[in-house]
Amino acid sequence: RQDQIASMFGVSRIPVREALARLESQGLIDYHRYRGAVVSSLSLDEIAETHDFRALVETEVIRRSVGNMTAETLRQARIYAGEFAATSDSAEWARTNRLFHLTLYRDCGQSYHLEIVSNALDKIAKYLRAQLVLTGGIEKAIREHDAILTACEHREADVAADLTKAHILGASRSLRHFLEAERSPTSPVLKQRRKAGVEPPALPSKILSGHESSGPSRKTE
Repeated sequence: RQDQIASMFGVSRIPVREALARLESQGLIDYHRYRGAVVSSLSLDEIAETHDFRALVETEVIRRSVGNMTAETLRQARIYAGEFAATSDSAEWARTNRLFHLTLYRDCGQSYHLEIVSNALDKIAKYLRAQLVLTGGIEKAIREHDAILTACEHREADVAADLTKAHILGASRSLRHFLEAERSPTSPVLKQRRKAGVEPPALPSKILSGHESSGPSRKTE
């Protein structure tokens, strides 16, 4: 509730209300009558829909951006790709992934598209952390980032668009398959939890909140 948050941080309700409104617009919280704001949760279908939307929009955005990319854009994108590859902090994965993609899109000349993409990336950030941490997908993401950036450097707009689409949809499939397996009645983990009378959450709260300080050891494929 707004008054509780305001009291906790020693501020008025106005900045709290503005912050919650921004989080709601990004799909990160939901308002419930008598309960206040709660962290939102996406179903498997919503995860698929959000990634499908990203693939549709971002494919065209990067296609239009490639021909206009400056040397500075490519240099900055290479820096973010390197930071993404170097960190083992799941929150940093989400941050540097967002910066990498938005940098490659910024020369598209379509501010409205960029705003939509930015909001979509904000909404899916916590699920990106989950996808990378739970499925060991960091090495694959690193390779895909490098391939996308290389295509941009070579001014191959269609190749960059196809690689971006495959990158986004691949992440969606990976996360959904993992969650479907975990929720399956035959899942050993699920059986053990139900035997103990505990229902598993949709996704680990530490990962969703960004409090997971480091990911697992990286897997090579």
